[in-house]
Amino acid sequence: MESIRRRRLIFVWIFIVCILFTLLFVVIQKTKMMVVCVLLSIISFVLLYQQNRLYSTAKLIYDNRILTVPSSIVTTHNSTEKRMTEETIVSTFGLILGNKVYKWGCDGIRGVRLNNVQMDHEHIRLIFGAENKKFHVELLHSLSDKQKVAEIAEKIRHETGVQTQITDW
Repeated sequence: MESIRRRRLIFVWIFIVCILFTLLFVVIQKTKMMVVCVLLSIISFVLLYQQNRLYSTAKLIYDNRILTVPSSIVTTHNSTEKRMTEETIVSTFGLILGNKVYKWGCDGIRGVRLNNVQMDHEHIRLIFGAENKKFHVELLHSLSDKQKVAEIAEKIRHETGVQTQITDW
């Protein structure tokens, strides 16, 4: 979440600098440089807009979190590639894996959806995605209290409609 906020701030400053240079070149009547700065301003504004939307989605997920996990293993449905990520946040509206944001349940029937949740003594496994591209996320949860696991499973079922399969308890 912090890296998303930092990138958004960088794009704000790039946009401000581009606008200031555009105004400077208008004043000193350097047409070619002004056009270049206008184009850079437009590009930086588009990037700022995209980053702002990403930040809004990440904030929504962060504010409605169900579980925060310190590390996770991510694999895709068709690949054997695994990658480790830092802090992971599971929410009603999606998932934040390090600096990547996955939103589910907001794009209708063909959009990204949470399909399956499995919990055992060490891991929580989430399967989500659209029909043609699914992600498998394995989270090391470090929960030892059976009551806490049951509460999280009930909250996931209540908030997302997906029944959590609990094994090895």
